[in-house]
Amino acid sequence: MISIEFFYHIAGFMFLSFGIFSLLNTRKKPMNRILGGIFWMAYSFIFLFAGLFSNFIMGLIVILLAIIAGSGGLKIKEKGIDENCKCKEQGAKRYGYWLFIPALLVPLITLVGTFILPYMSVFENKNATLNSLAIGCIIAFIVALISFRASAKYALADASKTMDTIGWAALLPQILATLGIIFASTSMGEQVSKLLSIYIALDNAFIAVSLYCAGMALFTIVMGNAFAAFPVLTAGVALPVLILQMHANPAIVGAIGMLSGFCGTLMTPMAANFNIVPAALLNLDDKNGVIKAQFMTGMLLLIVNILLMYFLAFKF
Repeated sequence: MISIEFFYHIAGFMFLSFGIFSLLNTRKKPMNRILGGIFWMAYSFIFLFAGLFSNFIMGLIVILLAIIAGSGGLKIKEKGIDENCKCKEQGAKRYGYWLFIPALLVPLITLVGTFILPYMSVFENKNATLNSLAIGCIIAFIVALISFRASAKYALADASKTMDTIGWAALLPQILATLGIIFASTSMGEQVSKLLSIYIALDNAFIAVSLYCAGMALFTIVMGNAFAAFPVLTAGVALPVLILQMHANPAIVGAIGMLSGFCGTLMTPMAANFNIVPAALLNLDDKNGVIKAQFMTGMLLLIVNILLMYFLAFKF
């Protein structure tokens, strides 16, 4: 049976290759090459040796990553001009909208696989969505190589440059998800529930739904990621009030609650990997330009999520 650890190992080898390419990138200054290589190789060990290293060793790796990122060791200071820029522009004009096919394959295969994999004994049922996402990424990678006649080495080298541009922000989803687990284990959700019950009457379904969805968005704005907000608000509001007290559908509450958190992601600079990094990659004059463009979209989606949860969660 193929477990999720198999795909974690593939991700580990990918990050390991990023570290090797960083060390071999002669266009970067020597210190940036070394620190970048150490950073991505150390990060790969989290995926490759999670079952072998002790918690103490893993903690040391995290500290090492924080030191390198905090000291500015991942800043890009390349020499010269990328001679492949013109080739990339010509390729983009030649392929046009076909460039989006591999990217669109990822969510499509993930959606289909989520429904199909549970019936296939070769994969773990409990991680059907994650397995589908990993399979989608692998298939999209292969399709891109075949469609655009590129080598795997070139693709990984170019991906390494992109990861160098994104830097430590690429680690935010995993780090913040871990932070959310820590909050949940310290019973922070219960404290949030007690605090809210003092000032707000949670015996009305619409008020409880609004509070949960808005709280998910606001907590995400503060933390920068919905994965950190979800365990806290779900343990504090959704589980005791909406699900246990008002008998709302857990699947609908959880799904729409997470989407409400993503609305907050659209509105905060704390979500650097979503909002600040794209502004840098697109060379926008305003680093908050992405947030300003999507802020109202996030607000409208939040309102829609509140209404959807109120009208759907108690009907099914």
